[in-house]
Amino acid sequence: MTIKEIASLAGVSISTVSKIINHKDASISPETRERVLKLVKEFNYAPYSGTVSVTAPNPYIIGVLIRSAETNLSLNGIISAAREAGYTVLVAESAGQRELELRGISVFCRHRVSGVLWEPLEEESRRYGERLRASGIPYLFFDSGSMEDALNIDYDRMGYDAAMALIKSHHTELAFLLSPGTRTERFLNGCRRCLFDSGIPYRENLVFQEVNELLIHKVTSHSITGIVSSHFKSALCLYRDLNSLHYQIPQDVSLVSLRNDSREFTAYPEISTFTIPHFRFGRHLCSQLVSLMENPDYIPAPFKEQPELDNDTTIGIPFTKRTQPLIIVGSINIDTYLKMEQLPSTGKSTITTSSAVYPGGKGMNQAVGVTRLGARAALIGVVGNDVDADLIYSSLRSYGIDTSSVRSSTEQVTGKAYIFVQRNGDSLISILAGANADLSPEDIQKNRIYFENGRFCLVQTEIPEATVFASCSLARSCGVSTILKPSACTHLNPELLPYVDILVPNLDEINLLRPEGTLKEKAEYFLEQGVGTVIVTLGADGCYVKNAEWEEVVPAVKFQSVDNTGACDAFISALAVYLQIGRTLHQAVRIATYAAAFSITREGVTPSLIDRRSLEAYIHQEEPELLL
Repeated sequence: MTIKEIASLAGVSISTVSKIINHKDASISPETRERVLKLVKEFNYAPYSGTVSVTAPNPYIIGVLIRSAETNLSLNGIISAAREAGYTVLVAESAGQRELELRGISVFCRHRVSGVLWEPLEEESRRYGERLRASGIPYLFFDSGSMEDALNIDYDRMGYDAAMALIKSHHTELAFLLSPGTRTERFLNGCRRCLFDSGIPYRENLVFQEVNELLIHKVTSHSITGIVSSHFKSALCLYRDLNSLHYQIPQDVSLVSLRNDSREFTAYPEISTFTIPHFRFGRHLCSQLVSLMENPDYIPAPFKEQPELDNDTTIGIPFTKRTQPLIIVGSINIDTYLKMEQLPSTGKSTITTSSAVYPGGKGMNQAVGVTRLGARAALIGVVGNDVDADLIYSSLRSYGIDTSSVRSSTEQVTGKAYIFVQRNGDSLISILAGANADLSPEDIQKNRIYFENGRFCLVQTEIPEATVFASCSLARSCGVSTILKPSACTHLNPELLPYVDILVPNLDEINLLRPEGTLKEKAEYFLEQGVGTVIVTLGADGCYVKNAEWEEVVPAVKFQSVDNTGACDAFISALAVYLQIGRTLHQAVRIATYAAAFSITREGVTPSLIDRRSLEAYIHQEEPELLL
């Protein structure tokens, strides 16, 4: 630092600086004197410092000039390697200011450090290097995308690899969450290059600087299927925001992020990340500088380490490319079970021997049922804005069920069902519709994407009649087969019946819907109205099946009955799953009788629903031809 430069920084003449330094400043204002002396101190200026000393640099000190101690995560690696090599590290921080950057260089020259590792602010910073060269001090630039001779972590390659991790899982609709930072531009360049190489267009409107409503909307509308984040903190924020809205990663959207190696540790949630090797990069920088100090002709080697994907926890197949979902449109309740010796009747009190509470409702039960059997469920329903709703969402997530189409109502409480169970397993149910009454045709249209990608839709009538019709008619227009359970109703609109492929009432329900005639005549009535197949569940007697080609009573599988409340939900769930995977109606009905039989052996509906492995293991012993 020269006197001319001190004068320039202070905005005064060289003679003024000279007077102040030589204590001939009686005519100079205190403010000017203080400003000049402050600069003299900060820049370690001494008279005649423009003359280059012929003494050798200090062999024990390495200078490190960084932009920010808060954001530079390579410093620990530098210090570690320097200590092993016998050096002390002198650190200066430019804090984004040219003046402070120049001050740091001046300090290093003043202390005659052996070498300097320099994180420059910009290309213009290069001109300050002349001071180091004049003092015989070797230096290396690092972490600068604008300087070709700088040593860098290859963020371009990490951006490429992060985007490729999603593209390999068949994602083509990608968004980028890029928090401000020096690495962001290089990271995005790598992402763009990956898109170009993969034949995927880059869209500027899918680059986000923060988690905002538009990004959340892109996720919830499934217009994007994967997100690449440059900063783990942003990825964590996105994960938590989506989780609070009951969306799931990677079921609804896949996520991959960079992550620092020395900070941001979190055990949960686990996010698919590329860990940036800051510490090892710092050690590499120090080793290259030491080699240059020992041999002026040494050519520093680039840092070539490339991190691998740590895990694939939050990377899945795109929402639109996964196995076709089974769409369930129906009620969601909190079920309260009351066990007793005998069901209550008019004018008679009954003693309850035990009680239990489970998430339930036909929609909830069938969604759990198909999921337990290995299918993907998309449940469309409404819950309240209450504690019961939290229990519902928690239960759905535990089963891996898509909850993006389960809406919360601020007007109603979550639906409730009170189930009285007799010792022999017979039951009586009373239902409070609650939020289920708010499920509207508009809710169905808002979730059209499920119908466009589905094959079967399970509907039941504990929801408004208009919504039942909207579900069945939309399913037909999208080529989706419907299975309707006519629960808690005394009639079905004749206009609805042509849109029903399979009608599954129990004996009491079909008698309410069609009081006159034999069971065969009742079934024939619905077939004449346009229903494809009628399956009447008969409890311990099995089920009666009737369509244009097949009429048969399929016997039940005999298991000890504890609670038969969920038998029909188990039956319908298995029927839909096995039809979807290609079994004939004959096979699917018989398999469904096994699923129903298992469900009556335990109390509660959702706890009693059988998983696919257990079901098929039992069937393989009894009727293996059903699984061929």
